[in-house]
Amino acid sequence: MSFLGKKKSKKTTRLFFATDIHGSERTYRKFINAGKFYDVNVIVMGGDISGKLLIPIIKEKNGNYRATVQGTVQKFTTEAELQQLKDKLGLLGFYNQVMDEDEYNGFAADPASVDKLFHKLARERLVSWIDLAETRLKGTGIKCLVTGGNDDDPEVLDAIKVGGESFIPVEAKVVQIDDDHTMASVGFSNPTPWHTPREIPDEKLGEIIEGMCAQVKDFQHCIFNFHVPPIDSTLDLCPKLDVTTDPPTPIMSAGQIVFAGAGSPSVRKAIEKYQPMLGLHGHIHEAQGVVKIGKTTCINPGSEYGEGVLRGCLVVFADGKIEGSQMTSG
Repeated sequence: MSFLGKKKSKKTTRLFFATDIHGSERTYRKFINAGKFYDVNVIVMGGDISGKLLIPIIKEKNGNYRATVQGTVQKFTTEAELQQLKDKLGLLGFYNQVMDEDEYNGFAADPASVDKLFHKLARERLVSWIDLAETRLKGTGIKCLVTGGNDDDPEVLDAIKVGGESFIPVEAKVVQIDDDHTMASVGFSNPTPWHTPREIPDEKLGEIIEGMCAQVKDFQHCIFNFHVPPIDSTLDLCPKLDVTTDPPTPIMSAGQIVFAGAGSPSVRKAIEKYQPMLGLHGHIHEAQGVVKIGKTTCINPGSEYGEGVLRGCLVVFADGKIEGSQMTSG
């Protein structure tokens, strides 16, 4: 689209949005590099930035290694093979820890120690990501604005609260995007079948959103960076799950998966009530799209973090109006 190739003017802002990278090293690096690649003023990460799994790598008495990855036991004999495994786990967004058999058995008998190690490794990765953003974005003028999502444990999110010159945490804040536009960010979600760390009753989510909106002076020039999408917007369409099974399984009808909206009624209510310029959402990985709710353009770029693919959306706006948007993948 031709508008994406125009040079920036004083009143035009170019924003790149991505979300739900779930600890993937490659995807995060692509996100940081997207600022220069798409020639934007600001990059926004919309939540679920930390990974989901910790993979133990067991060093056997003979000096070899083994690990169970995605249900398959894999064995490695050289340090080079071990590094390849670690790189693969980083791509998938997983954390890893090398340990001997006795250490592994100790962790297996103490779930609390596993949680403690998981949080430690997750925080360490986030700290390294802040350092990477500061290094790559130094002197560019590009700001990296980051919020957590429902999958991000509060203890892990503590690692990004300090931020830096370019890496700026925006959770529960209304921040300036440029001279004319602001952004309000909320990372919590309504309840899910997965019982994630930061899901809350939708009524409570609505109270938090109202508290954020009370700080917004001009909604026409405001962006809602709300991790969960609005209910029944197509941006929240996903398989309907049977929560009586463990884990929850897709509900089938006539041999086909049943789909339903899993977004938030409170998010939709706020968008319909306040009509911000733009809504940035994620949470539902398979529901990529751009829709209008009244005057508000709402976007979910989707997520393919496990493949190392960065899905995003480039948005250009000026004076409270969206000049254009373009989905990206790479």
